[in-house]
Amino acid sequence: MRRARGCDNHERADGARAARAVGLLALWLAAACAPPAAPAPHPAVAAVMVPTGAWQRDWIRRHGGAPDGSVTVRYVQTPSVFGDLRIPGDRPDVAPATSLAELTDAQLAALARQNGFAGVTTMAGANATWHHEIDFQPADDDADVGRIEPDGERRMFEHALDGAYVERWSGLERGTGEFFAARVERHGHVDQLLAVAGEHFVYARARAVALPPGASLTELIARTHPARDTLLAYLDCEISYGTTRGWQIERSTLPWLQGKRLAFADRIAVDAGGQPAPRAPAAGEAWSFPVVALAPDPLRALFE
Repeated sequence: MRRARGCDNHERADGARAARAVGLLALWLAAACAPPAAPAPHPAVAAVMVPTGAWQRDWIRRHGGAPDGSVTVRYVQTPSVFGDLRIPGDRPDVAPATSLAELTDAQLAALARQNGFAGVTTMAGANATWHHEIDFQPADDDADVGRIEPDGERRMFEHALDGAYVERWSGLERGTGEFFAARVERHGHVDQLLAVAGEHFVYARARAVALPPGASLTELIARTHPARDTLLAYLDCEISYGTTRGWQIERSTLPWLQGKRLAFADRIAVDAGGQPAPRAPAAGEAWSFPVVALAPDPLRALFE
């Protein structure tokens, strides 16, 4: 600092320093007492729409390992109801069998490694929760939640919230607003679900006997050694994927159904008002149609 101007210059400098100190103190106190600013939203929690359409999983990477595409996965999502089917690539051919009863113990053990589920999807920010109402494997107490990361129009990533896996999905069809879902309850439990997006569907039928708790069907069978009749009941859960062109099943947890027509589609009619209705519902069945995003004429073409 320059000191050439005498005593009053020093006094003005001292006064200015004091004023600056008081001002800085006031600013510090104001900042300390002010409410904290709201944090900027993280890109990962930006709102994401339900990933409607038909999807195939390209691969899954667990704990940072190599991508694994050995399981064929098909996932159909309406604005609410969904269905998901997962068939291991090494599942053996069981032809010419036409029922579970015709399979050997080794073939039944192979079918126990399949997976699939159906229910309703909800979104919270970018996190999707798939609420399972029908499960091929024993029900899991942990919520099925994943963070959705859109990657263009026809691709997305799903991330485990704890980082345990990441999956890449490719769109088979967006659905273009054409969605349909049917739900059948029996004795208070969901017995059948159908999810349709565009020309793709997943149909799920629950087994008649509830599974006991277990880490997996394979683990449950190894631990409990069920009688053969019980084992057949454990595996009698149909989850099928296909297209609405003739309602042909392409893949199913019951392999002999592949290439055949989905019988459930023939149980749905369209009334004079253009609304879906069950054909001759069985005793104890309660039908509903939670998603009908089709005009009457396309709906009639779909089911008639």
